[in-house]
Amino acid sequence: MTKKERYKQILAYFEEQMPEVTTELEFGNVFQLLVAVVLSAQCTDKRINQVTPELFRRFPDARSMAEVEADEVYKYIKSVSYPNAKAKHLVELSRQLVENHGGEVPMDMNLLLDLPGVGRKTANVIQAVAFGRSTMAVDTHVFRVSHRMGLVPKTANTPLKVERELMKNIPAELIPRAHHWLLLHGRYVCTSRRPHCEKCDLAHLCPKLTEGSKLE
Repeated sequence: MTKKERYKQILAYFEEQMPEVTTELEFGNVFQLLVAVVLSAQCTDKRINQVTPELFRRFPDARSMAEVEADEVYKYIKSVSYPNAKAKHLVELSRQLVENHGGEVPMDMNLLLDLPGVGRKTANVIQAVAFGRSTMAVDTHVFRVSHRMGLVPKTANTPLKVERELMKNIPAELIPRAHHWLLLHGRYVCTSRRPHCEKCDLAHLCPKLTEGSKLE
């Protein structure tokens, strides 16, 4: 099977099974999405969704969060990973949004990357989910599934290399959804330690390239 054929069949399956798909994070506006994505680094969406309702009631927008110190935000997020650093970043990015962008989250990639605590993956999620742009956020799930299913070569050994490879081979109109397809497949089916190959409808297409994964 050629790489083109593999991509075509895998994407067709996901498009049929999950025609409408988006992030599992819960939010009410673009600022809240940004906060949730920053918090989700090295933490589960389930945990973040348990924390954010109270957080967003207290801080519904950038202006409200920009007015407090990090220790006030920390009270609401202390159960997530790295709460001290994340609280500091959230207050700093809120102040930067107020000072430089009128309290609104910018669409521009470089402006997003200038915000404290915002890396390429987070910026890509914001661009795709909030603004509908064709960007591919590569987290651990997307990275793992892309390699295991033979969508990217072994030489794509960084998230940026995987992102570029996927962007090159997935039609632009599918890219925002393809991120979620690969992520959810990795979260619930092609899991890290023990993938559920027996219930995977793509098993007949998958070369199961597990070298270097926690499977071994």
